[in-house]
Amino acid sequence: MKKFINAVDTVLTESLDGFVAAHSDILMLGDDHKFVRRKVLKPGKVALISGGGSG
Repeated sequence: MKKFINAVDTVLTESLDGFVAAHSDILMLGDDHKFVRRKVLKPGKVALISGGGSG
């Protein structure tokens, strides 16, 4: 295997689709690259939300 990507134009969408397929508790909302967790967190617990750009 020489390359991880099939095409530059679709690498992000394909990677995110694979991530969602591998994690059944994550749901992608439309094509906006927004995600939610399917299950409710326990009261009194802290949740970490991380995000950002590449530069």
